[in-house]
Amino acid sequence: MRIETKIANFSNPLYLESGRILEPYQIAYETYGEMNEDKSNIVLVCHALSGSHHAAGVYEGEKKPGWWDGLIGDGKAIDTTKYFIICSNVIGGCYGSTGPMSPNYPSEHAFRFGFPVVTIKDMIHAQMHLLSKLGIYKLKAIIGGSMGGMQALQFGVDYPNLAEHIISLAATYATRPWTIAFNKVAIEAIRNDPRFENGNYKKDAFKEEGLSGLAIGRIAGHISYLSPQSMDKKFGRNYVSTDGLFELFGRYEVERYMEYNTVNFSKKFDPLSYLYIVKAINTFNLSRGYDSLFDAVSRIKAKTHLFSFSSDFLFLPEEMEHIYNMMKRDNKECTYKEIQSDYGHDAFLVELHLFEEYIREILD
Repeated sequence: MRIETKIANFSNPLYLESGRILEPYQIAYETYGEMNEDKSNIVLVCHALSGSHHAAGVYEGEKKPGWWDGLIGDGKAIDTTKYFIICSNVIGGCYGSTGPMSPNYPSEHAFRFGFPVVTIKDMIHAQMHLLSKLGIYKLKAIIGGSMGGMQALQFGVDYPNLAEHIISLAATYATRPWTIAFNKVAIEAIRNDPRFENGNYKKDAFKEEGLSGLAIGRIAGHISYLSPQSMDKKFGRNYVSTDGLFELFGRYEVERYMEYNTVNFSKKFDPLSYLYIVKAINTFNLSRGYDSLFDAVSRIKAKTHLFSFSSDFLFLPEEMEHIYNMMKRDNKECTYKEIQSDYGHDAFLVELHLFEEYIREILD
């Protein structure tokens, strides 16, 4: 599989939904496979909150593959021997695209809280600029899960002639209070951590030890991404063998897992980017800018494929089914599958075997 990682620079302004302008800006992106002569084999992959443009393959000198490596590659469901795949880091991210820790041109100082609030609409608008720069005006498919699924749906609504297929997994039509409440834990934990310094921390300040506030917030996130059944299977009531049962801070295995994963995450993900991306998720509403949700989804021309997961408590199956029912009422070409899984929201990242053949069939 051929992998290329690049940075695209833009001097033309990016007009944001808030009325503010981002100029100049850059987008980090990665491509896999080869584009065919008539550019009819292009698949755009959109990442979730903690993802990046590195969706597949392994970088030289590293062991961990891209976040959807099980789905993207030679002979896999999104087959790089057939398709040319593009995945970009969203605006506001911290993996190469312009975000709050980027220099605020013409100053060399970082934007920090001076960075404008960005929305899912803004993220896909920036990606449209990238596609245009690459000379791409038609896509075979747009696919993503969670926040990536939100982007896929927003593309279908705002740019109805762009893609042949829209594939959205574990997403919703609008972020509901339950999810916003989980995100609030992360927001407040970050803001109230003294080392956060109201966003004035030094760049790479948390590379060695992480930021406790982000780690604590990420614990709330992890709870919402999993399910009671998946935690039972993974951890049971097992206790850490080196911790005493009657020590006050002795831990169950589930507690150690949360500590380890969230601290590691806080070492590599910028907390300001986390705040901005969570804001984009909280403000997501497919109907904003249109008369109603029905009016919004009626704009979609692509063949739309919706996937939910039965144990997803972050974005409930009924939310995706609601989109499906609206599209069918409007006689749109749309399919819906509720995947039976005990894993929770993160099933779209982990239990690929439950839906990868559906993806292959759609693309083929």
